[in-house]
Amino acid sequence: MSRFTGQTVLITGASRGIGAAAVQAFAAAGARVYAMARDAAALADLVQQTGCVAITGDVADRAAVFGAVQQAVNDTGRLDVLINNAGVITPIAAMADADADAWSASIDINLKGVFWGMQAALPVMLGQGGGAILTVSSGAAHNPLEGWSAYCAGKAGVHMLTRSLDLEYRAQGIRAIGLSPGTVATQMQKDIKASGINPISQLNWDDHIPADWPARALLWMAGSAGQDWLGQEISLRDPDIRKQVGLI
Repeated sequence: MSRFTGQTVLITGASRGIGAAAVQAFAAAGARVYAMARDAAALADLVQQTGCVAITGDVADRAAVFGAVQQAVNDTGRLDVLINNAGVITPIAAMADADADAWSASIDINLKGVFWGMQAALPVMLGQGGGAILTVSSGAAHNPLEGWSAYCAGKAGVHMLTRSLDLEYRAQGIRAIGLSPGTVATQMQKDIKASGINPISQLNWDDHIPADWPARALLWMAGSAGQDWLGQEISLRDPDIRKQVGLI
């Protein structure tokens, strides 16, 4: 495939799971991919596999996010797609017992990190006439789960950020869409399983979808098909969506 040839894509949380799968999918589709994550060694492996450009950094650091966008723009002159994927599940704990620093760090990554990405990408995309900002959301944005107060609160905020972005900038060519992938066979699910807290931890490994499914969904969303979903959240639990993406 070459339908993203000439387009520049920045993906956060790119070192593993959905992020790494998305790097592979967009690179295979011809995009110039910039992969941002904290794990430099894992990013080095992705560079060898896909030819992406690695950016070591933490989305909780506003300057690092703005720097990643600037690097992509300096190299290519544009930014067509931003995928806000970076996220953490910790701390998994009852609210009274949750570590304050870990709870705060979760919000810094899961919510503020998404906002920094949007804020950094907007001037570039507005200046070039538009772009797509896709954010990995979760069913936890809409339903509380025991032990997940930080994660649920962060993802609920992310859902509203996507809707706010669409409200303010759709008319100027910004395509804001969320993706709720369901449970995915990644390290995050291993951490959830180990916690033994809430029904998600009781799921069998075979219940989780592979990471390349949401990656392929993000590729689909970044194309013309995403136009029908502006400001909304696409759920990969929906069999019709899976069919449209080509997963079933």
